[in-house]
Amino acid sequence: MAKKAKELTALEVGRLKEQGHHAVGGVAGLYLYVLDTGARSWVLRTMVGDKRRHIGLGGFPEITLAMAREKARVAKDSVAQGIDPIAERAAAASRLKAQQASQITFESAATAYIEVHESSWKNPKHRAQWTSTLQTYAYPHIGSLLVRDVEQEHVLKILEPIWTTKTETAARLRGRIESILDWATVRKYRSGENPARWRGHLDQLLAAPSKIQKVVSHRALSVKEMSCFMANLRARDGIAARALEFAILCAARSGEVRGACWSEIDLEAAVWTVPAERMKAGREHQVPLSTAALTLLKALPVSASSDLIFFGLREQPLSDMALTAVMRRMGVDAVPHGFRSTFRDWAGDCTNYPRDVAEFALAHTLTNAVEAAYRRGSALEKRRQMMEDWAIYCAGTSSEKFHPA
Repeated sequence: MAKKAKELTALEVGRLKEQGHHAVGGVAGLYLYVLDTGARSWVLRTMVGDKRRHIGLGGFPEITLAMAREKARVAKDSVAQGIDPIAERAAAASRLKAQQASQITFESAATAYIEVHESSWKNPKHRAQWTSTLQTYAYPHIGSLLVRDVEQEHVLKILEPIWTTKTETAARLRGRIESILDWATVRKYRSGENPARWRGHLDQLLAAPSKIQKVVSHRALSVKEMSCFMANLRARDGIAARALEFAILCAARSGEVRGACWSEIDLEAAVWTVPAERMKAGREHQVPLSTAALTLLKALPVSASSDLIFFGLREQPLSDMALTAVMRRMGVDAVPHGFRSTFRDWAGDCTNYPRDVAEFALAHTLTNAVEAAYRRGSALEKRRQMMEDWAIYCAGTSSEKFHPA
């Protein structure tokens, strides 16, 4: 029979300073390990099944003699029940790590979502808008909250204060929160229904945006004012003025024109092909170029180091305010985007061109699903004559004088 260790007192244990393993008695196999560094810790040496285990019980003096003996007894009881304390401890540590890995905050989830999806966002402002709205409205309420704990009351607390005063922002914010929570669910960071979903959920608690949001149209010139405005515009020098003129002739958006490159222009075919990444709808768009548009392009200077058609200082793209600044200097109470509305009014009120041809010219998506399914072409040749007629109209005379606002 193995010799039973003398049961030491707390005072005697405190005096153990010599390097080595010191049996302290009270529980068979309980030792105080003294290292060469002077550090001391408790170890229970015992058989677990057919394996000898050295089970750490903590450091001394943080773990007192009485505490060490109690922990040793508990460990021995576990062994008697067929439980390996070391294996159980490793499993518990693994579960804890897994749990901690799944506990991310809403702000961390949002950051991860943005990093994953930002490469697919064609507009450079898109990330800034996402980050800005989340920082302003969402993070103060749920940024530090675990994403798994975000509930309906949290979402409503974010949205309700701005739902009727900043409806468009609030509606976009709701969609962003919903997307982040969907991402978190798929990544197993949360479970259950998405509290930010609209249909069948928040639509019962918040008024529909379309019912409360005021529709603000882009300020535009009337069709009758176009010829006088174009005459004034063509009399102005500067690349921004030419970019605005080209945008009007093509019924294009400002961003599409400011990013236009010579490699997108086929002068022989008289077609400008705008790549999908610069189009709002995310689809490539072909613009038939009128004689006036071609004449404008051929008269422009060409950069030796940039493919841009309309470039500013240091051959960089024009700013998003460049075209607006031209109109302000002209004293016009309208915005560049408004000319698309003017073009649409002209096509609908002054011509017999079919509605869908005008919509294609504006790169709008057909809202009628059946019509869109059958309308596979882009009516390029019909649009070519339309754009020629539009250019002629813009260059014509008008009985109404141009009156700056």
